Amino acid sequence: MSKENSRVRLWYALAFLILLLTEVLIALFVHDAFVRPYIGDVLVVIVIYSFIRIFIPHKIRLLPLYVFIFAAGVEVLQLFNFVDLIGLGDIGFFRVLIG
Repeated sequence: MSKENSRVRLWYALAFLILLLTEVLIALFVHDAFVRPYIGDVLVVIVIYSFIRIFIPHKIRLLPLYVFIFAAGVEVLQLFNFVDLIGLGDIGFFRVLIG
């Protein structure tokens, strides 16, 4: 592993940790109609991208598209109340995980 890759991984790891902490704080303490549902969703996409880049430091041209498609898929699952459809709606962990 080159020094450049190590540096890139470190920056993405730092960004991941800061953004993840921000997401946790939003989930625990912000209960409004804008920050939690909208800003939280935008931040989680960046968290996912940063997490992937920790392990894949070289650029993947379509990675932002892949992350977007994944995020859009999760939003569609939320639209159809997927967590309730599979019978896990009463378990808080899964309700938070799916959105």
